[in-house]
Amino acid sequence: MLARSQPRWQSHGRSLLLGAAGLAALVVARRLLKPRLFDLRGKHVLIVGGTRGLGLLLAREAARLGARVAISGRDATTLERARDDLLARGATVLTVQGDVTDPEQARRMVRTVQEQWGRIDVLINNAGVIQAGPMEVMTVDDYRQALETHFWGPLHTILEVLPAMRRRGEGRIVNIASIGGKISVPHLLPYSASKFALVGLSEGLRAELAKDGVKVTTVCPGLMRTGSPRNADFKGKHRAEYAWFSISDALPGASMSAERAARQIIAACRRGDAEIILSLPANMAAKVHGVAPGLVSRVLGWTNRLLPRAGGIGSRSAKGRDSQSAWSPSLLTVLNERAARRNNEL
Repeated sequence: MLARSQPRWQSHGRSLLLGAAGLAALVVARRLLKPRLFDLRGKHVLIVGGTRGLGLLLAREAARLGARVAISGRDATTLERARDDLLARGATVLTVQGDVTDPEQARRMVRTVQEQWGRIDVLINNAGVIQAGPMEVMTVDDYRQALETHFWGPLHTILEVLPAMRRRGEGRIVNIASIGGKISVPHLLPYSASKFALVGLSEGLRAELAKDGVKVTTVCPGLMRTGSPRNADFKGKHRAEYAWFSISDALPGASMSAERAARQIIAACRRGDAEIILSLPANMAAKVHGVAPGLVSRVLGWTNRLLPRAGGIGSRSAKGRDSQSAWSPSLLTVLNERAARRNNEL
């Protein structure tokens, strides 16, 4: 005897109910799995290298969200201007002068903040140096300075804040690396080598500190319009080096707004993200490099042929502000010049 088939309306009704139940389960799962944002209101944030450029923008964003902000830097005048900028925006600010490449100064800096405010909830390692030029003019001291700033400096501050964070079972550490820490770029070898070291340190720390409730975020920005080329070091044919670097750093599409980058970095810190790569070109480059490193290497090799050859001032260095030419500053760099004025880079 043949079984009676269900009416079509009952079959459709059951499908609709199953679909609705699945959608509801998906919504509930997303809410349960969505990380709770780390509330910065009343928290104490220490930003190493927070006096200008991206560091100052990070301080502004953290303060906007209610954090008390401590900033450090080596230059007293730049530090004072950054403090005045933040105070004018209604921030609670503590300034500490020091050089974190020196472990004793790093220790004193962290202790000063802890004595003033009791604790450090968030540490952001942003101090940086850039030396641009062909490898023929780079010296061992260039590599040493880059590693001291981008690897040893962050390590010194991390080791100082960790004991208290571990005791509390909570803390955030943000390491500002670079897309140059994932793809080594011609004419920036000391910079890239040291940023690779920072990425390795930061990723390993995240795994090791997860058990202690301390979340580590690795940030790999691409080109950003911070205004920083004025304070970078250029070697060899320094005017030509400054021209290509500052133009690349200013072009819309190739570079991103530093204000937008700061917002995304602070948001990633609050979410506790493992890593954030900033700008569409940087994300695309990282993905292509992941599946076809040989292709990326060939492209960079062709790019290197277009960059300035060794010569000029050789292994001596000149600041970007002392390396101007008809190409830079120009209409091609106007966005970066404006950023320099906004972000205490002058």
